[in-house]
Amino acid sequence: MTVSESTNQHRRESPHSVACGVITVSDTRTMETDTGGKLLAEMLEQFGHRVLVRDLIPDEPERMRTLISSWLVRGDLEAILMTGGTGIGQRDQTFETISALLTKPLPGYGEIFRMLSYADIGPAAMLSRAIGGTIGQTILLTMPGSRAAVQLAVEKLIGPELGHLVREATR
Repeated sequence: MTVSESTNQHRRESPHSVACGVITVSDTRTMETDTGGKLLAEMLEQFGHRVLVRDLIPDEPERMRTLISSWLVRGDLEAILMTGGTGIGQRDQTFETISALLTKPLPGYGEIFRMLSYADIGPAAMLSRAIGGTIGQTILLTMPGSRAAVQLAVEKLIGPELGHLVREATR
């Protein structure tokens, strides 16, 4: 069996619909003005996934940890997707907070996201600190808060591969 045959078999055996939670990290947006989080939820559903819960919180590590912990104990979420707080500004703390929580980092997620971003925005792609991995058996992926970044992440990475990620994380 070749690698592509094996990957295709894994995808066929993967869930086609993943139960997701969406978190927007922002000090300035509200649920009404959060176009990135709204787009993320809509696109996940277009890929056949289910968004069970969505929230918006300020860029504060304790608030992130508390919300993620409460979602993990629910037991019904297979993936948590976060948008915002991934830059290098003084208030951007998503990377540091999530890095400390991950039990198994997926460095390729951030690397590929930045590579794809580079094709669109050039060297400014290095400013993104998108990160992903697992917390136990739950997938957690972050991305910048802009609509363009959300669209890129979901179209090229998350949408096509989320079921496979969940399959591997729960084996």
